[in-house]
Amino acid sequence: MSTKDFVEKDYYKVLGVPKDATEAEIKKAYRKLAREFHPDANKGDARAEERFKEVSEANDILGDPKRRKEYDEARALFGNGGFRPGPGAAGGNGSFNFDLGDLFGGGQGGAQTGAGGFGGGLGDVFGGLFNRGGTGTRTQPRRGQDIESEVTLSFTEAVDGATVPLRMSSQAPCKACSGTGDKNGTPRVCPTCVGTGQVSRGTGGGFSLTDPCVDCKGRGLIAQDPCEVCKGSGRARSSRTMQVRIPAGVSDGQRIRLRGKGAPGERGGPNGDLYVVVHVDAHPVFGRKDDNLTVTVPVTFAEAALGGEVKVPTLGGPPVTLKLPAGTPNGRTMRARGKGAVRKDGTRGDLLVTVEVVVPRDLGAQARDALEAYRKATADEDPRAELFQAAKGA
Repeated sequence: MSTKDFVEKDYYKVLGVPKDATEAEIKKAYRKLAREFHPDANKGDARAEERFKEVSEANDILGDPKRRKEYDEARALFGNGGFRPGPGAAGGNGSFNFDLGDLFGGGQGGAQTGAGGFGGGLGDVFGGLFNRGGTGTRTQPRRGQDIESEVTLSFTEAVDGATVPLRMSSQAPCKACSGTGDKNGTPRVCPTCVGTGQVSRGTGGGFSLTDPCVDCKGRGLIAQDPCEVCKGSGRARSSRTMQVRIPAGVSDGQRIRLRGKGAPGERGGPNGDLYVVVHVDAHPVFGRKDDNLTVTVPVTFAEAALGGEVKVPTLGGPPVTLKLPAGTPNGRTMRARGKGAVRKDGTRGDLLVTVEVVVPRDLGAQARDALEAYRKATADEDPRAELFQAAKGA
């Protein structure tokens, strides 16, 4: 990323979010745009691929709280036309004669340590944001892009964990030319930037900005005989399938980060990260509430009124027997400990069993006579008496 990119690019606008957007809003906007412009969904569409790169770059900055803070601070300092010193800041004509490279790279002029100087503040801000440190304009290793993928698991796989294959596409060193961009593997040093990959240009008033070299596109090398596969860029889209372990207890919509499993870095830089968004299919019997599983168990009126023992199914294990107290009301929830989902520490949550009293639709003659006798025996009991009393007193 160049200084020019920093000054001119509005990553909030790229994602279509306000400057005070929350992390959740940024994440939601990125996911929507990434799915819309993903190269796999827009094969051969160069514009969609370019938009995907812009969206990914914006998410790299705004999706990381630390880098977002650095970006906001930097924009506040250099935005809206750049850094403007006050009158008489330096030089006889009121100009401020220093190169922005001094601020970024810790050169001899401009940024000074000690009282009244900039110290390491600006270098810290831009060094962290642009991954440049204090090496001036020398081309640095570049971290690979982060990749986001999605996977759908069954309910049981999400509870117990699973290893799933993921096919991913990303930019990687071209295999045909070993990343050199040259068909014969013998690129030459770019004469414009002398191998640095960057050039400086004046902006007036003693300022200069550092941009990627347009002749070598920031690589520092120019192919003498461009590779037919990557057209001399040294980078080509690569597809690979890898086995990814999804931990036990993962929940629907959870985003898992796998460090170093993203796109390969450039010039010896580290790989990016892989983010896997997990979707979990519903189960016909069980539900999920945090680390606990849920199940609704039907019981008869006699079991609820008189009490008894009922068998309850568990996920992937033998059933458990719960003791139903006499007079159990409809909707009561009981707990079978240790029969839930796996927690992060390896222990299990509980199975929450909700009782549902079943009212039979058809009654045999004997059952009907028994219920009629029960109704006569309880004729003096009015379950709605308290309801009406409370209604009058309200």
